[in-house]
Amino acid sequence: MQTHTVIQLKSKPSVVHIGYKFDFNAAALRIKEVVNRTPLVLHPALSRKYHANIYLKREDLQVVRSYKIRGAYNMMSSLPWEQLQKGVVCASAGNHAQGFAYSCRKLGVPGIVFMPVITPNQKINQTKKFGDNFIEIKLIGDTYDECAIAAQKYCDLNRLTYIHPFDHHKIIEGQGTIGIEILEDQPNVDYLFVPVGGGGLCAGVGTYFKTFSPRTKIVGVEPKGAPSMKAALDAGEPVTLQNIDRFVDGAAVQRAGNITFSICREVLSDMHLVNEGKICSTMLAFYNDDAMVVEPAGVLSVAALDDYTEEIKGKNIVCIISGSNNDIDRMQEIKERSLQYEGLKHYFLIRFAQRSGTLKDFVNDILGPGDDITRFEYVKKHNKESGPALVGIEVRSRTDYFRLLANLERQQVNYTELKQDDNVFGYLV
Repeated sequence: MQTHTVIQLKSKPSVVHIGYKFDFNAAALRIKEVVNRTPLVLHPALSRKYHANIYLKREDLQVVRSYKIRGAYNMMSSLPWEQLQKGVVCASAGNHAQGFAYSCRKLGVPGIVFMPVITPNQKINQTKKFGDNFIEIKLIGDTYDECAIAAQKYCDLNRLTYIHPFDHHKIIEGQGTIGIEILEDQPNVDYLFVPVGGGGLCAGVGTYFKTFSPRTKIVGVEPKGAPSMKAALDAGEPVTLQNIDRFVDGAAVQRAGNITFSICREVLSDMHLVNEGKICSTMLAFYNDDAMVVEPAGVLSVAALDDYTEEIKGKNIVCIISGSNNDIDRMQEIKERSLQYEGLKHYFLIRFAQRSGTLKDFVNDILGPGDDITRFEYVKKHNKESGPALVGIEVRSRTDYFRLLANLERQQVNYTELKQDDNVFGYLV
């Protein structure tokens, strides 16, 4: 890992956007005693793979293990003390809650965190740890959006200040301080890949780069199952997605912010979607190859690189690793999604004839030497008709899958393959 010296911030002009003057330099000075100046490191293996200089901005090494502390502390420390000491409120099930809680403790002000009822205990405990005795947690609703509505109502009723996770100029300004650090460490950036949820990080860093490194191409990256910013850009305004895949919890937002959208549509060179399975494969690669524990949203930027292989050759590339708050209990699901994406895990409904030796014949006649049955659910019937069995099979390579299908057809096995986009897949698998 490269070492970095703290560079004295140079005075740079403010940036005016739609009537608001961003002062990233002032924000950096405001938060410098609280946040870590995270390293920008060259990743040798990724650089060799893509024939480019791939740099990682390691916000997973931030004090609360994500960049969210920057925006939360910048906004809260900018409030008048009379307003701040009355108390502040946020809604979040993850990184923003932890950055908010840490800021409350540092500033010595009371804070209330609204979290969904389904929030894992690990995230609740982390938030309590960072906030100590300065915060109170209220569990309400099943989603972030329900929490946000409840938090806003609570603020209005009690005349408290709501600290938005992304759609506020001071939040955006705080996140934009990442751009200062990147360009001080590497002034020559050709492509910047930025994870996008509500858009606060992209709006902040994007605004800074478009002002002080306008030639840099900025690529926003969202999970395929939660494309709120992509939908907004396509529609010309923020839209509410009715159904999203919440797996990439740090970027699973149903609606992009109004402010963040208005900025992102100006600063983005491209908006890209990445399959959740690809995200899982990238997470596992970091874990196995680099001993890095990164959350799903944290690897969005790197997961997009395969789709830009030709464009980025010979270039200086920066990928923001946005966070590392990943619950160990999710590892089995992460491995499962990765295997399915890589074409190594497949599920079938198979109707076995009810006679002795049927399963043995299936193993001998259908499966190859490297195939493994990883799931088998079967209820034996009292008649002689075939009963459906749910069978999960893991193969060693993609080509083994086609050999498996050929064996099923040759042996005239009565089967139905379950695909990820089928309703029955989600119900059974």
